[in-house]
Formats: sequence, structure tokens, C-alpha cells
Amino acid sequence: MAAASSSTPDTVSGVVERIIFLNEENHYTIAELRPDPPEAKARPELVTIVGPLPGVECGETLHLTGEWTRHAQHGAQFKIATFKSELPSSVHGIRKYLGSGLVPGIGRVYANKIVDTFGTDTLRVLSEDSGRLREVAGIGKKRATAIKQAWDAKRTERELYIFLQTYGVTPTQCVKLVTQFGSDAKRILTTEPYKAAREIDGIGFKTADRIAINLGFANDAPPRLDAGIVYALETLQEEGHTAYREADLIDHTANLLATNSQLLEARIAALVETQVIIRQLPAGVEHPLPGSGLIQLPHHDRAEQKIARTVVRLTRVPSGLPPIKVDAAVQWAEQKAGFAFHELQRAAVRAALTSKLSILTGGPGTGKTTILRSLVEILKAKKVRVHLAAPTGRAAQRLVETTGGFATTIHRLLKYDSSTGGFVANENRPLATDFLVVDEASMLDSRLAAALLQAVPSRAHLVLVGDTDQLPSVGAGNVLKDLIATEQVPVTRLSVIYRQAGQSQIVTTAHAINSGDPSLPPAVPEVTAAPAWGDLTFIVATDAEDCVRKVIELCTDYVPHHWKWFHPIDDVQILAPMHKGVAGVSNLNARLQEALNSNRRGLRATSGEYRPGDKVIQLRNNYDKNLFNGDIGTVAGVDPEAGALDADFDGERHTFARGELGDLALAYAISIHKSQGSEYPVVIVPLLKGHFMMLQRNLLYTAITRGKKKVFIVGEPAAYAMAVRNSESKQRVTHLREKISAQG
Repeated sequence: MAAASSSTPDTVSGVVERIIFLNEENHYTIAELRPDPPEAKARPELVTIVGPLPGVECGETLHLTGEWTRHAQHGAQFKIATFKSELPSSVHGIRKYLGSGLVPGIGRVYANKIVDTFGTDTLRVLSEDSGRLREVAGIGKKRATAIKQAWDAKRTERELYIFLQTYGVTPTQCVKLVTQFGSDAKRILTTEPYKAAREIDGIGFKTADRIAINLGFANDAPPRLDAGIVYALETLQEEGHTAYREADLIDHTANLLATNSQLLEARIAALVETQVIIRQLPAGVEHPLPGSGLIQLPHHDRAEQKIARTVVRLTRVPSGLPPIKVDAAVQWAEQKAGFAFHELQRAAVRAALTSKLSILTGGPGTGKTTILRSLVEILKAKKVRVHLAAPTGRAAQRLVETTGGFATTIHRLLKYDSSTGGFVANENRPLATDFLVVDEASMLDSRLAAALLQAVPSRAHLVLVGDTDQLPSVGAGNVLKDLIATEQVPVTRLSVIYRQAGQSQIVTTAHAINSGDPSLPPAVPEVTAAPAWGDLTFIVATDAEDCVRKVIELCTDYVPHHWKWFHPIDDVQILAPMHKGVAGVSNLNARLQEALNSNRRGLRATSGEYRPGDKVIQLRNNYDKNLFNGDIGTVAGVDPEAGALDADFDGERHTFARGELGDLALAYAISIHKSQGSEYPVVIVPLLKGHFMMLQRNLLYTAITRGKKKVFIVGEPAAYAMAVRNSESKQRVTHLREKISAQG
């Protein structure tokens, strides 16, 4: 069926004949519907419908709005936007409805018996005259009571879904509300709708606000203003801020809520009084101007306080290391390495051994790896307990390979305890270590940094290693830069390029980008013209579709032909600036899956289809599975009937049930932000002017420094120049530096 040319949605009505797939977590459903028969056709063909259908069972009549789509493998499908349902009225529909297993105690056999006895009056009997169920052979008093209770519970749930949808709540949000609040959901939404925004992931302020306004809440009602202020801070933390200037927050929230600034001033004061939010006044100012303070959510204030206390604690408590003759140790390390260190490298080793807390920073090829390897060798020779950690599994593995020491992710090092929702290692139960090295420290947001730093023993040394020119952490905060800015922590900045004697184009291009040089790297017009030598090539694309075509050509033809030892799926990673658009993550994944893994039967899910051999990425931390946001694996097998799949992550096999598939996404292409802390043999970066919203110097720098052996940039030269010239990445507002200064 072709999609309608009009902008109005398509509609379909009919009876649910079969439910093929149901995700019990979000109620995403794939079902077969028998449409209401047109005059010329008494029994129309079944159509496939897909989308969230909470509470719907076989036999119900559905009235759907949405659009017709065509799936490459499964043909025409109706994608549901909204639905209304009616209980079945025909004997056939009632029989199918009760026989679907929706009511415990009524299986197919008893469903047939009940419908045979009461016919089209069956549902009325269940609702209003359930005592008559004992007229059915085999149903006694106990079974009749159980059936009545189960039927009433199901009816209450159904009525709740209908009520919620009346107020603009989507089917998926209905499921979350009912799961969280149960039968109390209706009362909570009608009396305190903003409670849903506070307590349920996926029910944001906008949804709660729409419900509240539909229910008649005033635009300037205090509960609305309070919720709006907290929501504004939450949206700002998504931009990386852990704090925000009060006057700016008032303006931001006033625009958001279309309300009066003076009302917001009063509500901020009330929220500060009840400690729902925290106000930080400028230090050393006797009479600060109104609105000049910073406002924080409590958890950001607590995290920064923990970091500040740890910085002071580590710098004041003496070292627990055995006596080390530092200059002799550096000379010994040089002899082991087989070459003399640069003075900056010697300074970095000295700082790590003599300062309880130190920072090592520098770009690619400047010798950070040499420093870490030498440091680990010195400490091992002195029998010091040394631990290495990084935010991601791949970064930790790279530490193992380059230093020869044992490394792990920060989450595994701290040992998450699911029963408490926190880490086992903390200030009261510190890590059993004398020396901790944390790589990729630019990825540390405030909350993770706080958890890590407070677990460091007072007599231990801590070295933070990172590249401040990379993208900042995905979470809120700017920890590494803030620590450097305090000037209270020794910092060694490596600047001399050593990798491949300065001949690596990846390294030289990265440093050129940082210096603001927009000169294009070696460029060719077609993939076939790309040289096999050199580790960075720019392939010119005329538009987005041409870009995608050349990315696919690189993966399917060029890389397998020129470098047979690189696997086109496992060793090649596409890093895109944006998720949406022709050359965005979503479309690239669909196109690359079809090009690289098309001939396999897959498992259909809300986010797409998964096939054995697909590359996938974990989207959230799952401590039970020991998997973390950004981990990449491979689909090992699928079970479409059970709606489950198995995936291999670094040799460990994990099963993902229906409700867990939302934790995964295809990973032929991922966002540049998701690539932080990782390296890949071959990196391909689509870069177009259409990505202008994301084109920043640190984004491009981060992307190309993820490549170990080869980097291809595929796109428009003007987009490259735009990114290099745009050094004004958004400044993050935090309060960490002030807290550290106050502790001093």
C-alpha cells in the first residue's frame, strides 16, 4: 500500500486477529488486524500493524491513525500513532478475546464454554452478573471468584489507559505511569501531575505540564512554576552545566513557561528555603547583586563538594609510597625504554611520584603512553600496589596493552552494588591501592568523578591523564579543566609530537585542527582514488547521498580490497556528528546493515531489526550484565519467537529479553560523542555542511584521534573548514573551582 500523499494521517479499523510480538516493558506490539470489510469484499486480507498498544488483546476492535510504511523484508505495515479500542461484540471476537489468556483462570477451553453459554452477553455477565459463571460446567465458586477479580483488575487497567489517552498521554507513557503508580495513577495525575515528571523517566515536564493544563491548572500555579524551575535546571545539565547564574535561570525559565520573572524569583527563593535547589553566592562579595549567585540541583552540589574535599585531603596527607630516588628512577626508566626522555616527560614522571595528585595532559603522539608505561614499571619495581582505570572498557584495554599493567573500567573498579544503588568502594571503604592512574579523564563528569575520587585512600597517589582538547564529558561537569584551572594541582602539558617521528597524518592533522589551521588534508574526488599509503585521507562528497554512497563503498569494497586483515564490520567504525539526516547515525546504520549483513533472518524490535553478525552498542549502564554505556558487541543469535537475542561483548555472551532490547542500538555508525575513550583500526567520518549545528573544532579533533591505523573523512571541504574555525564550544557553568578554593 502506498503512503497517502495528503498530510492528514491514514486511518484503519478492524479486529485484532493475532499478536505476533509484544514488548512487555513499553507495549510495542506487532499484530495482525482484520480490517472492517468494505462493501465489495466480505473478508479482507489481514494487515500488519506496529506500534505501542497497551492493554489490547486479540478480538478487540481498534480504530487506528498513523501511516502506511513498507518494510524491506515484511512488506506493507501500518505504523500506529494513536488508537481507540472497543470491546468485541461478536461471538467470534469475544471468544478470541477471552481465549487470549488475558484473564487468569480462563484459558481457551473455558473461554469457549463461557461464550457457548452466554454468547454476545458474555462481557456483561463478567462485569455485572458474575455469579452466573457457575452455570458453566467446571466453574465452581472459587474459580468464579478468581475470574471476577481478574476481570475487574483488567477492566480497571483498561479504563485507566482510556482516561490517560484522553489527556494526551502516549501509549508508551501510559505504560510507565501505570507501572509506577498502579491504580493510583488517575488520582495522582488529577491532583499532582508534576509528580510524574519528578519520579518517572520518560515522563518529562512537558508531558506533565500538558496534562496539568488540560486538567485546568493555572499557568502561574506554584506547583507549575516549581516544576518548571527544576525542569529548566535539568535541561541545562544536559548541556553540561552543573550550575547556572540565577538571573539567567529566571530568564530561561520565564521563556520556557511563558510566565512572569518576578513570580519565578519568589519561587526560587521558596525552593532554596526548602533545599529543593541550592544557591551559591559569589565568594568574597559582602553585598552580592540580586540574581548574581549560581543555582544548583542538590546532587550536583554534593558531587562537587566531594571532589573538592578529596582534592584537599590528598594534597594535605603525606604520601604512603616507599622512598623513591626520583631522578635515579627516571634514568632507570629511560634505560629500559632505550631512549632519553624529553624534559617534559621527565617532569611528568617526577610530578606523579612526588605529588599526591597530578594531571598529565597532551594531544596524540606527545608521549603520554611512554610516561604511563615507565611509571608503571617504576612502581612495580618498588612493589607498589598500582591500579589503572578508564571510563570505558576499550580505553581500559588500551591501558593494559600499552603499560603491561592491570586495568579496568571505573565502574568495575568501584564495584557497583545493585542493592544500594551505589558503589561498594567509597570514602568509608576506600580502594586497596597505593597509586591510581585514570586515563581519558576528560570523560569524567562530576558525579562519576566524585564517586571515584572519594574512594581514593588518603595516602595514595592519583594521576589523571587526559586530552583537554577533546569533547568534554557527556554528563554534566568539566572536571579535568576545572581542576587545571584551580592552579592547585601540578599539571604537565606534553606538546612535542613523537608518534612515527612526526609523520603520522592523523597526529599532524589533529594538531593542525587545534591550532585553527583549516587547510584540507590530502583530498581525492572518489574512493577509488584514495591512496593505500598515508593514514588520513579526505574524500570529497558532493552532497549527503553521495557521502553515504562513498562511506558504504569504503566499507564494502575499498577496505576489504586494500587491507584484508581489517574486518569491514569489526575493525571499521563510522563516527557521525549527528543522529538525524541522510548522513546521520540512524540512516547510516540502516544502509550499512543492508550492505554488510543483508542475508540473515532477524529479530524485529522498536528500534529496528537485529540480525546475527550485526554490530551493536550498549546504551545504558547495566550493572547486572556488567555492561556499560558505549560498550560495543556483536549479535550472536536471535530468537524471534521469544523476542530475545544473544550478543557477544569482548568474549562474554549476554542474553537480552524483550524488555531489554531498548538498551541496544546498531553500531555500524555511532555518534562521535559515543566514541570517546575508544580507538578503532579504521575510522570513517562523514562531514557535511548540513551538520552545521554540531560542527566544532573539538568534535572533529575527537573524531579523527579515534583512528589507530587509518582515518577517512568523507564530505564537503567547506564543512571541514567550518568545524576547524568554530572553536567556541559552549562554556560549561560549574561551581567546582569555587568549592576547591573555599576548601583551601
